[in-house]
Amino acid sequence: MKFLLCALLLGVLALLSMMAGAGWYTPTQIAAALLHPEATRAADTIIQTSRLPRTVLAMCVGAFLAVAGALMQALTRNPLAAPGLFGVNAGAALMIVLAGTLFSIGDPWITLLLAFLGACTTGMLVWFVSNVSQGQLNPLRLVLAGVAITALCNAFTQAILVIDQQSLDTMLFWLAGSLSASDATRLYPLLLPGTGLMVIAVLFSRQMNVLNAGETIARGLGQNIARVRLIACMLVVGLAGCAVALAGNIGFVGLVVPHIVRQIFGSDLRRTLPACALLGALLLLAADITARLIIVPQEVPVGVMTALLGAPFFIMLAQRRGSHAG
Repeated sequence: MKFLLCALLLGVLALLSMMAGAGWYTPTQIAAALLHPEATRAADTIIQTSRLPRTVLAMCVGAFLAVAGALMQALTRNPLAAPGLFGVNAGAALMIVLAGTLFSIGDPWITLLLAFLGACTTGMLVWFVSNVSQGQLNPLRLVLAGVAITALCNAFTQAILVIDQQSLDTMLFWLAGSLSASDATRLYPLLLPGTGLMVIAVLFSRQMNVLNAGETIARGLGQNIARVRLIACMLVVGLAGCAVALAGNIGFVGLVVPHIVRQIFGSDLRRTLPACALLGALLLLAADITARLIIVPQEVPVGVMTALLGAPFFIMLAQRRGSHAG
C-alpha cells in the first residue's frame, strides 16, 4: 500500500513537472502531446523534446543517487554516509571538467564514460587509502580518505575553471546540478547503464542483508565478505558516476532519502532499495519543479534546492547522533 501511494504521488509530480515552467500547460495538452502529437503544435514539441525528457531525467537521477546512498550507508554502517563519501561525485566532475578544457567533447556517451572513469579512479583510490584488506573495513579511515580525496578533486576542478574562464562560464551551472540540458534523442539510451546497475543492486540486496547481520554470521553462512563489499562499492561508484554524467553534482539525495525510507519501510534492503529508487525520484522531481518556479522565468540549479533541503537534515541528524553518543 505504501509503495502504491508513493507511485501515485510520483505520477502526480511527473504530470506537474510537464505542466510547470515559464509557460504552463494543462493536463489535456499534456495528454494530447503524449498520445496524439502534432508537429505543427508548439506545445507538443516543447513537451516532447523538453518537459518529458527533463521529467524522466529527474526521476532516474534521483533514483540512482538514492540507491547509491542506501548501499553506501549499508556498506559502511554509517547513517551519515552518502555517495560523495567515496569522492565519486568530485572525481567524475573533475574528469569531465578536465576533458572539457583540453578537448571539445560533444558526444554524451564520451561524457558518460569520462564520468565513470573519474568516479572509478577516485573510488578505488579511497578504497586503497582507507587500507581495506581481507574484507576488513574501517569506517573512520574510509570517511577520512573520502573527505581528503574529495577536497583534492574539488580543488583541482576549481583551479582548472579559474584558469580557463571560457570553461568556467559553461561548467559552473552544470557543477551546481542541472537537469535543463536534456536532449530527448540522446537521453534515453544514456539512462540504460544506470538503470541496469540499479536492477543489479536490488538483486544483490539479499547478500547485503546477510552482511549487515554481522561479519561472524555472514562468514558462518559462507559469505565472501570482501567480494560483497567490493561489488557494493562498484555499484555505488557506477550509480553515482552515471548521475553526475547526466545531471552534474547533485548532493544530499543519497543522504536524505535512505533515512526517510527506513522510517517508512524498515531496514530490509530487499524493500529499502526499491523504495529508495521511488522516493529518490520523488525528491529530485519535487526539487526540480521548485527550482523552475521559484524565480520564473529563470531557474535555480536543482543542486541548490537539494542542498537547501539536505543541509538542515544533515545537521539535525548529526546532532541527534551526537546526543546519543553522549
